[in-house]
Amino acid sequence: QSHLVESGGGSVQPGDSLTLSCVGSGFRFGHYIMFWYRQVPGKGREFVAEITSLDGTRYADSVNGRFVISRDIDRKTMFLQMNNLKPDDTAVYYCRANVDMQTYWGQGTQVTVSE
Repeated sequence: QSHLVESGGGSVQPGDSLTLSCVGSGFRFGHYIMFWYRQVPGKGREFVAEITSLDGTRYADSVNGRFVISRDIDRKTMFLQMNNLKPDDTAVYYCRANVDMQTYWGQGTQVTVSE
């Protein structure tokens, strides 16, 4: 059974940086596409970034140029480095993996950006 656990969320001020982590287990880490999504109350989950098995990356327009997705296969960990954070980035952030035609999600980590 595949399992994902996020960490690294917190409360920061606008302009600050934060790095989220997602540790994967139960599957061949690095072999599958993985994603970061985020969700605010009352709305559906919003795509943030993806990293493919060939380390290709793609970002939502709203975070392009400010966020960087990466992963360390040896540590089985995916990262989301978030720079120049804005209040609109406030959300619960989730990691996702598509493994053998099944989708797995982590439990989420809260990021709050406010003065």
